[in-house]
Amino acid sequence: MSTNEEQQGRFAVHVTSDSHFGWIRTRLAIERTLMAWMRTSVSLIGFGFTIVQFFQRLNGTEGVVPALRPQAPRQLGLALIASGVLGLMISLWQYRRIVKYLWSDRFRVLAGMDDKDMAPVIAQSPVMAVTIAVLLIGVFAFGAVLFRMV
Repeated sequence: MSTNEEQQGRFAVHVTSDSHFGWIRTRLAIERTLMAWMRTSVSLIGFGFTIVQFFQRLNGTEGVVPALRPQAPRQLGLALIASGVLGLMISLWQYRRIVKYLWSDRFRVLAGMDDKDMAPVIAQSPVMAVTIAVLLIGVFAFGAVLFRMV
C-alpha cells in the first residue's frame, strides 16, 4: 500500500450529505440491533421465569402426579434466564464498541459535532439505559430462581 492509503485507513471519508445521512442510518441501525437483542433477551428471561413458576405451582397442586425429574423445569428456566442475561451482556459490549468506533476521529466529521458536544452524546442512549435495567432484572430473576426466593 502507498503511504496515502495507509494514512486513510480502511475507508476514505468524504464529507457529503449522503455520507452524513449514511452515518445517521448506521447509528440508527445499531440502535435497532440493540433493541432486537433486548427483545429476544427479555423473552428468554420471561419464559425461563414463567416455566419455573408454572411447574412449581403445578407440583403443589393436589391430584397431580409427581414429576419424574422435579428439578428439570428449574434447570431449564435457569438456562433460559442465563442465556437472556448473557445475550444482553454480549449485545451491550458490541453496542459500546461499535458506537465508540462511529464516534472515532475518522468519522467525527460525518457526525457533524464538535469535540465539546460529543462527550454527552456518547454516554446518552435511552436504549442502553433500558438494556442495563433489563440486565439487572435478569440477574435478579436468575438469583431468585437459583436461591428459590420465588
